[in-house]
Amino acid sequence: MTGASGPLHGVRVVDISSSYAAPTATMYLADMGAEVIKIEPLRGDDARGWGPPFLNGEAAWFLSVNRNKKSICLDIRTAAGREVLFDLLKSADVFVENLNPSKLEKHGLGLESLAQRFPQLVICALSGFGLTGPDAALPGYDLIAQARSGIMSVTGDDGVPQRVSTALSDVATGTVAAFAIAAALVKQRTAGTGEIVDVALIEADLAFMAPRIASFLAGEPEPYPCGGTDSVVAVYQSFQTSDRPVVVALGNDRLWQRACTALGLDTLGADPALATNAGRRADRTRVVTAVQKVLLGMTADEALDALRAADVPCSVINSLSEVVADPQVTAREAITVQPHPVAGEFRSVTAPWRLASQAMRPAPASPPPLRGEHGRSILHDLGLDDAAVDALVAEGVVWTP
Repeated sequence: MTGASGPLHGVRVVDISSSYAAPTATMYLADMGAEVIKIEPLRGDDARGWGPPFLNGEAAWFLSVNRNKKSICLDIRTAAGREVLFDLLKSADVFVENLNPSKLEKHGLGLESLAQRFPQLVICALSGFGLTGPDAALPGYDLIAQARSGIMSVTGDDGVPQRVSTALSDVATGTVAAFAIAAALVKQRTAGTGEIVDVALIEADLAFMAPRIASFLAGEPEPYPCGGTDSVVAVYQSFQTSDRPVVVALGNDRLWQRACTALGLDTLGADPALATNAGRRADRTRVVTAVQKVLLGMTADEALDALRAADVPCSVINSLSEVVADPQVTAREAITVQPHPVAGEFRSVTAPWRLASQAMRPAPASPPPLRGEHGRSILHDLGLDDAAVDALVAEGVVWTP
């Protein structure tokens, strides 16, 4: 998909965010065709330094979340820098920021005053804990959100809490923000008015915890880290085979019966006490022990062949080297190869959707920008000539390569 063909073609996004959550949101908007102008501090986005690994000096983390954007390095702490920002906002549809809420007013970017000055603008504020509440001023990171939301309390093994080992909160929050921004753009187009979108890492993580929280509030005992099992569904977990672990997901009673047939557990399958999930859950130890005993006598391939022949959901637990070579991942071109003027060819995960109206997969239209790569052209579009740009550079308001 190119910017000219995406459904958000014609939408201009001004983005002063850094790190990973908010850049995920603006990358997804850019993948849908929006023009995204990424305003970085003079030193560049913090994520440019997140490494190793680096590809010829370019951080893989940064490259993974900033495709299809333009970059300008601007010091918005200065009055002149804010004037450039405000000039950009005059023609923008969306403004995205992830400054700590307590710093917004300090930098002259109070959201209410921005909304009054630019009534057409969709303003999205991403933060750790939201714009209101007693902890609104606290800094937010993925680890903190996973801890505060309870995700860590149910993750891990042997009762030891553990972080989900990826930027879960950041990607979730960015995805939620992109959805909310797109919805606000519909309102903007139909009603002609802007919106303030308030998205918090902790609340995106709470959405992941919705079934666990609902179960707890309905009387379920306090959950605890229980490895790869599920607190409600039995059986829904990993098992060891003779050579490597697999996962088996028996999400309903029919799948239970099919699994019993496939694994030769006819006695368990005929037991009326195990005919429902509630019964299997009550006697989980007996059920799991029986399944595990059978699977230990099979290789992973043998187990998967038997279960898949019975239409039972199952899988090996892929390492990343297996993920990137997975035939389904390859067939869907879910990992894209893109040239970069400094990094060379790099591979990253592409947009997680396909549009039937697009003949091709949503391939990146342009690589992640170099630091300040588009600064001069962006300022020229605002009407500044080379002398004016050079003056801003000399004053330390703008940095250009």
